[in-house]
Amino acid sequence: MNNDTFYCKFIEPEESLADFVESIGVFHNPADEPRDVVVLPDGRIDLFFSRSATEPFHVTLMGLETEPEQRSVTPQTLNFAISFKPLAVEYILQTSIAEFLNSAQNYPNDFWGFNDNDLNDFDTFYKKISDKVKTLIPKEIDERKRKLFNLIYESKGEMTVQELSQSVSWSSRQINRYFNQYLGLSLKSYCNILRFRKSLEHVAKGKLFPELNFTDQNHFIKEIKKFSGVVPKELSKNKDDRFVLLSLLKRK
Repeated sequence: MNNDTFYCKFIEPEESLADFVESIGVFHNPADEPRDVVVLPDGRIDLFFSRSATEPFHVTLMGLETEPEQRSVTPQTLNFAISFKPLAVEYILQTSIAEFLNSAQNYPNDFWGFNDNDLNDFDTFYKKISDKVKTLIPKEIDERKRKLFNLIYESKGEMTVQELSQSVSWSSRQINRYFNQYLGLSLKSYCNILRFRKSLEHVAKGKLFPELNFTDQNHFIKEIKKFSGVVPKELSKNKDDRFVLLSLLKRK
């Protein structure tokens, strides 16, 4: 890590965790000044293990975001994070995150046996968190749910609710009840977030016209502004690298 610049990196998990974990990563602001960023909806559920110049070690579970949020990363902040896919909410976290949509919940500081020393080395953290999640994977998983989330991810949110329902033989009414119970939003709302996230890959390459199934250019602009707060042209400029997710995509 650079000694004085904001650092952010995510790596994929082991294949055995792929149904539940999207990535494991690190945010680091070693500077003595805060770093202003905009958090964009991405469909992930992040569990942060953190410390900073002003706060001791703590654990935070972030709910899903449905709108952009301005945040200030405090000086000398170090965050290690595991980013979960929605299936993990029921099977790994064994809870509901519906009550903290666009917000967060503090967890016990010794959650899953982690402590401040686990932030000393990322590779060690990666192995420890991976091993922990493996122990929590149940022997039996509802295959309709596994297939549903695989289809949602593979299609980048472009399959309709009806298509998804028919593909997994699970009624749209029951699916939406499940989504609202565990995640706090509808299936369609979640798919729209994933479609926005896929569009970010195009914006990162300077493609400011819809390449997914948006109705037209106006619909595309409206959706981009809804989830990012700015129109595609301004988002693409990414002044001061404030849109962290977009910055990461531009580096690929």
